[in-house]
Amino acid sequence: MSGEEKMRLDKWLWAARFYKTRKLAAEAVAGGKVHLNGQRSKPGKEVREGSRLHISKNGLEWDIEVLVLPKQRRPASEAAGFWSESDDSRKRREEQLALLRAARAAAPVHTEGRPSKKDRRLIHRFKQQ
Repeated sequence: MSGEEKMRLDKWLWAARFYKTRKLAAEAVAGGKVHLNGQRSKPGKEVREGSRLHISKNGLEWDIEVLVLPKQRRPASEAAGFWSESDDSRKRREEQLALLRAARAAAPVHTEGRPSKKDRRLIHRFKQQ
């Protein structure tokens, strides 16, 4: 593809599989979670090959360069080739992931839903004593 081709920012984020839907991608761009070439932009802003993006999502950050403007959304294995990430960004993201995993491991386990019959019996015995 030539350098003159362009694509909407929200469409590229969706095609590169950073977001599940174009609407989510557009909301993230409008909310300031995605910066194009160091500046906040709108979902309809045009992305070209070589554009730099800073993406903040779920406590993680990516600094990437756009390599390919796909014609359509492709599988995740192919979509990973649409962009390249800087080494510092990758290291910083891995550190953030390690911190999030440690926090998740330290958090108490909370089961959802109603207690089982066995749990209810234990609760009743505890309350009667």
